[in-house]
Amino acid sequence: MEELSTELMSELQSKISFEIPIFGGIPVPNSVVVTWGIMAFLMILTLIFVRNLKLIPTRPQVVVETIVSGLTNFFEDILGEEGKRYIPYLGTVAIYIGCANVIGLFGFTPPTKDLNITAGLAIMSIVLIEYSGIHARGRKGWLKSFGEPMAILAPINILEMFIRPLSLCMRLFGNILGGFVVMELIKIVMPAVIPIPFSFYFDIFDGLIQAYVFVFLTSLFMKEKMEI
Repeated sequence: MEELSTELMSELQSKISFEIPIFGGIPVPNSVVVTWGIMAFLMILTLIFVRNLKLIPTRPQVVVETIVSGLTNFFEDILGEEGKRYIPYLGTVAIYIGCANVIGLFGFTPPTKDLNITAGLAIMSIVLIEYSGIHARGRKGWLKSFGEPMAILAPINILEMFIRPLSLCMRLFGNILGGFVVMELIKIVMPAVIPIPFSFYFDIFDGLIQAYVFVFLTSLFMKEKMEI
C-alpha cells in the first residue's frame, strides 16, 4: 500500500517536461505537451481525410462523415436548431477528451489526470453555458433567469453557476484517477495477465464514457440556459 500511495502522489503532482527560457523560465507540464501531441495528431488526421473529398465517398470518407454526422445529430437532438452554432466546439471537446483518456494505451500519461486540464475544460464549458444563455435570452433575460422560479432562489442559482464547473471538473478528474488507482491495486494483487482486460476497460470504455458524460452534461446545462 505504501508503494501505491507513493505512485498516487506522483500522479497527482504536475510533471514538468521542460521550461521555456523567458521571464525567468516558464515551466511546461507533461500534460500540456501530451495535449499538443493530441492536437497535432488530430490536425494531421483532418488534413489527410478532408483531402480529395468525392461525391461518391471512399471508405475512409464514409467513416469520417459517419463520425461527424453522429456528433452533429447527437448535439442537435439536445440543443435544437438554436444550438447548432455550438456543435463544432462541443464536438472538438468530445474528440479531445476521448483521445486524452485512451492515450494511456500508448504509454503516455492522460492529460485528464492533471487537475489543471480538467479545470480548464470545465471553466470553458461554464463560459459557453452562460454565453449561450445571454445569446438566446439577452442580457436582461439572462439576469432574470437567476430569479427563476422565485426571486428568493437567486443566491442558490448564482452559487450553482460556480458549482457546475467544479462538478464537471471533479467528475472527469476523479473517474480517470479512480481508474488509475483500481489498475494499480489489480497489478499488486494479480500482476500477471488479469490487468490487461481491465486496462482496456478503464483506458477505452470508461475513458470514452467520461468524454460522453462531460459533453452531454455541458449540452444539458446549455439547453437549460437557452430555454426562454
